[in-house]
Amino acid sequence: MLSFQAHHLPVCSHLGKSVSGLFDGDLLYEYTSGIKGIFLANKKIDDQVKTFITYNKGRDWRLLKAPDTNLRGDPVVCQLPFCSLHLHLQLSENPYTSGSISSKETAPGLMVAAGNIGSELSYTDVGMFISSDGGNSWRQIFEEEYNVWFLDWGGALVALKHTSMPIRHLWVSFDEGRSWSKYSFTSTPLFVDGSLVDPGIETQIMTIFGHFSLRSEWQLVKVDYKPIFSRKCNKDDYQTWHLHNQGEPCVMGERKIYKKRKPGSQCSLGRDYSQTVVSEPCICGQGDFECDYGYERHNNNQCIPAFWFSPSSLSKDCSIGQSYLNSTGYRRIVSNNCTDGLREKYKAKMEKCPGKAPRGLHILTSDGKLVTEQGHNATFIILMEEGDLQRTNIQLDFGDGIAVSYANFSPVEDGIRHVYKSAGIFQVTAYAENSLGSDTAVLFLHVICPVEHVHLSVPFVAIRNKDVNITAVVWPSQAGTLTYFWWFGNSTKPLITLESSISYIFSEEGMNTVTVQVAAGNTLIQDTKEIAVHEYFQSQLLSFSPNLDYHNPDIPEWRQDIGKVIRRALVTGIPDEQILVAVFPGLPTSAELFVLPRKNTTERRKSSEADLEQVVEILFNALNQNLVQFELKPGVEVIVYVTQLTLAPLVDSSTGHSSSAMLMLLSVVFVGLAVFLIYKFKRKIPWINIYAQVQHDKEQEMIGSVSQSENAPKITLSEFTDPEELMDKELDTRVMGETQLLAGAFFTVY
Repeated sequence: MLSFQAHHLPVCSHLGKSVSGLFDGDLLYEYTSGIKGIFLANKKIDDQVKTFITYNKGRDWRLLKAPDTNLRGDPVVCQLPFCSLHLHLQLSENPYTSGSISSKETAPGLMVAAGNIGSELSYTDVGMFISSDGGNSWRQIFEEEYNVWFLDWGGALVALKHTSMPIRHLWVSFDEGRSWSKYSFTSTPLFVDGSLVDPGIETQIMTIFGHFSLRSEWQLVKVDYKPIFSRKCNKDDYQTWHLHNQGEPCVMGERKIYKKRKPGSQCSLGRDYSQTVVSEPCICGQGDFECDYGYERHNNNQCIPAFWFSPSSLSKDCSIGQSYLNSTGYRRIVSNNCTDGLREKYKAKMEKCPGKAPRGLHILTSDGKLVTEQGHNATFIILMEEGDLQRTNIQLDFGDGIAVSYANFSPVEDGIRHVYKSAGIFQVTAYAENSLGSDTAVLFLHVICPVEHVHLSVPFVAIRNKDVNITAVVWPSQAGTLTYFWWFGNSTKPLITLESSISYIFSEEGMNTVTVQVAAGNTLIQDTKEIAVHEYFQSQLLSFSPNLDYHNPDIPEWRQDIGKVIRRALVTGIPDEQILVAVFPGLPTSAELFVLPRKNTTERRKSSEADLEQVVEILFNALNQNLVQFELKPGVEVIVYVTQLTLAPLVDSSTGHSSSAMLMLLSVVFVGLAVFLIYKFKRKIPWINIYAQVQHDKEQEMIGSVSQSENAPKITLSEFTDPEELMDKELDTRVMGETQLLAGAFFTVY
């Protein structure tokens, strides 16, 4: 009889049930029976999950043979490989349930698992199966799923039905599941949540916990199964069991003989029991070896190199005079204890290192990038696929006139550092050489200096359908390799160049936007300017009284504001869109006055040119009479002067005008006459003498535009030191103004 002690104790925490497995790709592995080298695995083949077993740690697998008969003794028709036994191999995360499969090292060869018979693993019609010979043969013990525990070194099996209904019976077997005895462990049916077998193989206590109803407290039932065993085992109760693999006595290179209790012996082993194992090594055969790293097994059971593996690479770190282990493609399975036989044939052989010429030399940077900053460390890594490494000389030329050499390959494995002191593109060359040959590798490294500023230099006014030169000025100027992205107007795709200037033709009149983006490494900066594009225009250089220079901060915002002030001082009934004043950077302060045609006047070109001449005459008279002036601040009046007299005639895209040619001829005659008079009578005319002296001493400073002519004579004004000299200068300006009016002062550009 079993002795039961029920304790009605409340339990504060809830014990949940969960199931998990170990997955590797499409395999579910379960280590079984406590015998090394034996594994069970579920593998998915053609969308069907099948159970396989191995006896040599995964080298060879086979399906499980189904039992010959069912529980009723009827024969089972199941032919391999179309039908076999399949097992659920999930391990339980809940320590109070046995899981889908269970085995113990203390009960060698004994395995119990839930499963089914058929072509694949199923979750319906699940029964319980047992093997007492390490998985070679199986028997069915239940038609439903049970939790099974091992008692007293596997001498007894205890089973509880896996159900959500309340139960009050358990089953005990003393003959490895061939027959079962039914026992009651509680008078009232219990919803079983789990069972705890006290730790220790010699203990004979089992605790079952659950609850009588869904709302009742949890109950603990302590089962003492000591009375089941009638006596202590003697030598007649033992038998020997030979571990085998379908009759093959060698498993993992050993013959093992276990001493275990005879099935049906209802005796207790106790704590003094010692499991005796007799083992002896086997002669090594094919099944004791697996394919070495880089090799794979083919249909002829031979291990050959995989497509990605080169056996010669094993000796790449080897030098002449040394030795290395050369694999035969096979290696003995880990933990296999076989000896002699094929062991000598398949073990790796010690061979002399062959001398090899350098091959597969590669050079790369430590961060994988081909760009670095000036003044920063650039680290180069040198790799070589083959070669006598210890006797290979390495030379690395950084491309900036500096090179380093190494007597062998090992010192450069951690990288070679170098600092570039200038920007640019450098060809880095690695050269490897030994007594058998050489190899070369090249890398192009972009060394950049961070770009801080870009200024877009464009003319203020351009002629439609004429080439315009646009330049991007970058600071610092030695920034290395730069990429320029040019955007014109509303274009969605840029023009990309490696040069800092570009020539472009504007086809539409009006204000056109030009944007340049400069890329240097990870840095991208840009500048934007606007260009007024017209069919024709007139322009004139302006200068100012010297007092403006004292207040010139030479910044873009100030120049823009001064340009607006000058335009307001100039415009007297002239539309704003016809006047454009651009103040140049630098000292002395200078500017350029542009007179533009009215909008939408292209069709009536001649009348528009006449209107433009009238505007020019008005502005020129005002400038020559010193009528154009503005107050910079209280007490500081600035006068605007005409700076340059140009001889350029009116030009357009049509046939030349005779009036323009005549005007140009007259201009040349008058200028020649003026030069002769200056040369002949400069000592007798005081104001002419002042002009000549000023012209000689004044340093020219001008920013070019499409309206300037390098060959045109320039008249510049120096600083006035006293009011008397200022009056003389004004007189000179008036005389010059009269000469300019005769010569046709402004010039038109097309």
